[in-house]
Amino acid sequence: MPDSTPEDRLACLDRRRSTPARHLAEPAPDQPTLLRMLASAVRVPDHGKRVPFRFITVRGDARHVLGERLAARSIERDPAASESTVEKDRQRFSLAPLVVTVVARLGPDAQIPEQERLLSAGSVCFALLQAAQAFGHGATWLTGWPAYDPVVHGWLGLEADERVAGFIHIGTPTLEAPERERPDPATLLTEWSPT
Repeated sequence: MPDSTPEDRLACLDRRRSTPARHLAEPAPDQPTLLRMLASAVRVPDHGKRVPFRFITVRGDARHVLGERLAARSIERDPAASESTVEKDRQRFSLAPLVVTVVARLGPDAQIPEQERLLSAGSVCFALLQAAQAFGHGATWLTGWPAYDPVVHGWLGLEADERVAGFIHIGTPTLEAPERERPDPATLLTEWSPT
């Protein structure tokens, strides 16, 4: 990119928006496109080259089956759950045509702290959002209680030392994702000096 400026090269980061899952429609990325997106997403810092992440896709009818299970699990967790709460859980994976579950692999490691491996998996989530947008898709990174529920982990086939870093909902946006107010980095920046 010899003729581009730093501002040009940062524009893709500056344009990133989360598109709400309810505004993500077909088509989802096809398999070759998804693999290309993931090839970029895995280029994250990874201390010790542990590759502390993997992916599980949820698409097609599997989204609705998972939704029915979530609705039932929602009632198990809270028998007094309102109908709207249960319905929200039923629809949780049915809105976007593709959900990529980013799984953090956090087994014992004598050299690399768990937090560093979890941060690598989180970086993959963000990079996948960027990759989806580069292909003209919308995406959003969600968690919610299913990301932390051991029963849901079992349905997804997670091992005991794995965690959900995020559910990345991907599809074709049906509206332009709105901008929101962003923090001023100058108000977040301090400089350490020895005393």
